[in-house]
Amino acid sequence: MTGRPTRRSLLWGAALAPWSLRPVLAGAGEPLIDSHVHLFLPEFAYHPKASYQPPSHPLSEYLAFLKDSPVTNVVVVHPEPYQDDHRILQYVFAHEPAPNFFKATCLFDPIDPKTPDRMESLSRQYPGRIVAIRIHEVHKAGTPPSTGGAIKDRDLGDPGVKNVFRKARDLKMAIQFHFIPYYAPQVAGLAREFADVPVILDHLARAPEGTPADAAQAMSLGKLPNVYMKYSGPHAADSVLARRAFDAFGPDHMICGYVGMNAAEFQKWSGNFDRAFNGISPLDRQKIRVTTAKKLFRW
Repeated sequence: MTGRPTRRSLLWGAALAPWSLRPVLAGAGEPLIDSHVHLFLPEFAYHPKASYQPPSHPLSEYLAFLKDSPVTNVVVVHPEPYQDDHRILQYVFAHEPAPNFFKATCLFDPIDPKTPDRMESLSRQYPGRIVAIRIHEVHKAGTPPSTGGAIKDRDLGDPGVKNVFRKARDLKMAIQFHFIPYYAPQVAGLAREFADVPVILDHLARAPEGTPADAAQAMSLGKLPNVYMKYSGPHAADSVLARRAFDAFGPDHMICGYVGMNAAEFQKWSGNFDRAFNGISPLDRQKIRVTTAKKLFRW
């Protein structure tokens, strides 16, 4: 057949061309709560103290992906480029695909005396939506913590950090740590002292980014009943590490995140997940993908 394609032939071709992705993205896929999404939207300028400035993309592109994916809910992890300017959240909540689809974390300076009040104010502005405050501790071992500038690498021993934990407890928020494993002992100390505050470890605790002893310290956090490990980030393709985390934390304390912003990224993440958790029971898969996050974030 020659000549211009008809509307019918175009639709038929569209139905066939992405067939390799359809089993991954169609409704037949296993449900999933994505506990870690960064959104960078062109409507909102980055903060003057942004630690990096990634490309932005319209929210409509991400919403189109969600429509065809098995993702049932999303935690928008407020990213560093916006620092403590949370205006983006109002826009995201106003354009969610279903009521209460999105929840979010916040980013405030954990050593600033004003932070507990700012956490409460934001929580009141978005009732039931702000589920955690994220703390970054990624400066190289042996280097001093920061006291100003971008909101990261503050001293975890500062009294202000404990005030943040106390306010998180009052507001039923979690503390979400993005850290290198060198700081696992400090995270453990805070988690023990505030045993009634959930603590979330991002990106498999970045366990390979340190010594074997550091990695062991990070995995030992699985012994604490209030600590949760997130299967996400730059080491998600490391099946050995993922299974080590599963053995340390168990399915009732593991959640998923960073699953992708489009079909190709999601397919890659899904392949990594299947390889990492090959052989575990369907019930445990369901816990890691949905059930644990649903309880933790109160969906």
